Amino acid sequence: RLRTLTQAHLWLSPLNNDTREQMDKLWLALAGAPRAAGPTLEINHRELPTLGVENQTLAASFATLCVDARSQHDYIALSRLFHTVMLFDVPVMTAQLESEARRFIALVDEFYERHVKLVVSAAVPLYDIYQGERLKFEFQRCLSRLQEMQSEEYLKRP
Repeated sequence: RLRTLTQAHLWLSPLNNDTREQMDKLWLALAGAPRAAGPTLEINHRELPTLGVENQTLAASFATLCVDARSQHDYIALSRLFHTVMLFDVPVMTAQLESEARRFIALVDEFYERHVKLVVSAAVPLYDIYQGERLKFEFQRCLSRLQEMQSEEYLKRP
């Protein structure tokens, strides 16, 4: 698993068939089985539809984890269940997506603190993902954490 993560790009863009194929290959390597329709989990008494759950690896959409009403407590609960999360279809976050951007920052913060490995498919490269103004400072820290989360040192943490 470590070899798979250290040899892979963990932020994949743009959102196209090639990226989807790369995400599916990574899923297979990490989860050990092809990705099938995922179960719906119950996290903090709310349903959380998934794109796949296998071998302590979760596949979920940005819409599920950051558009739907979620809190840091949900991300903490997920970090207790999964050592790796594959987050699909992250859009460019503009001023119109400030709430979603806040949730994304909270997700990254909680996963970072708990050493969850994060693999992302996104519309654009990492440093272009936030194009709003209000959360510029918070997002700089988030980007720094996302960069560190791709490092071999981070990936080696238990």
